[in-house]
Amino acid sequence: MTLEEGEAKVAALKPSSFGICGTVIREIVGLSSDKADKEVLGHAAKVVLTEDMTTIFGDGSTQDAVNKRIVDQDYEKEKLNERIAKLSGGIAVIQVGGQTDTELKEKKRRVAAVEEGIVVGGGCTLLRLASKVDAIKETLENDEEKVGAEIVKRALSYPLKLIAKNAGVNGSVVSEKVLSIDNPKYGYNAATGQYEDLMAAGIIDPTKVVRCCLEHASSTAKSFFMWSRVFGG
Repeated sequence: MTLEEGEAKVAALKPSSFGICGTVIREIVGLSSDKADKEVLGHAAKVVLTEDMTTIFGDGSTQDAVNKRIVDQDYEKEKLNERIAKLSGGIAVIQVGGQTDTELKEKKRRVAAVEEGIVVGGGCTLLRLASKVDAIKETLENDEEKVGAEIVKRALSYPLKLIAKNAGVNGSVVSEKVLSIDNPKYGYNAATGQYEDLMAAGIIDPTKVVRCCLEHASSTAKSFFMWSRVFGG
């Protein structure tokens, strides 16, 4: 008998025990048959035995306990149905933990990658997004909006240039080389100094992380300009 089958049998016995004010004998709760006394047996108005069935009739003295148990079971049933609905719909809540901050951050990145997928890392995805800004800028009529679009373009290009600079190479040259490669998976690997398939090399970022970074940066910039106008007149 498996653990699940055992738990199912115990669950089937509990309603009967409530009806007669008895106790289900289980070693897991520290109660075994050799330690049990008559107090665990409960009491009944009548017991009818047949070849195939035992029927126990309560005397009504435990009705309050039975009613409370019914309410509790209705609540448990509701929660179980919620869990079934979430699992059936492919929804699950994952609590991420770790022994260190580094481990925790890594696990959160992995969860984010599962949620929205991954993109090429190393600043290459942002650089390719920057190359799309000019087309958007052409649709803008307001000069201030065009200036804003140019700022966004420069900001998107900066991460790769900074990575290249830290690796001891010219960021502008690296950016031009990356954009000259049609395959969006290819980029600059600062660790090896090579232009290669970054997906295959494992240089990736969770899409959600990249998206949230852009959204938060945009929000911060908006707040900065707003307060600049307030204090600058």
